[in-house]
Amino acid sequence: MTQETMRLSATPAGVRLCELDTLKTGAARNFVLQMRAGRFHGFVVRDGDDVTGYVDRCPHAGLPLAQKLDDYLTPDARHIVCSWHGAIFDRTDGTCLGGPCAGQRLTPWPVSVADGWLVTA
Repeated sequence: MTQETMRLSATPAGVRLCELDTLKTGAARNFVLQMRAGRFHGFVVRDGDDVTGYVDRCPHAGLPLAQKLDDYLTPDARHIVCSWHGAIFDRTDGTCLGGPCAGQRLTPWPVSVADGWLVTA
């Protein structure tokens, strides 16, 4: 595996991802960061001024959760869902509430809001 294709599980702090206003409240968005050591895949869920980030990898099979870009939430937007195996996760802490990885968690990705921007923390 080359550095360009290596999947990373963390990012440096202070990377500007997007202006917060471009991410709707109650929605999720995918982010892919190409770094020297490899590529990072993550997603962020926004609830008002609160943002929660996760590494885009299902604990059950190691696959990205969404098969369609930014499609991380159940139809009612109450939970995160793995589109491959139907696992359901809590939006606030990533705990698997049901499915093949019940009791496991998504890997947190530290993000925050600074001066109106969504940034890595």
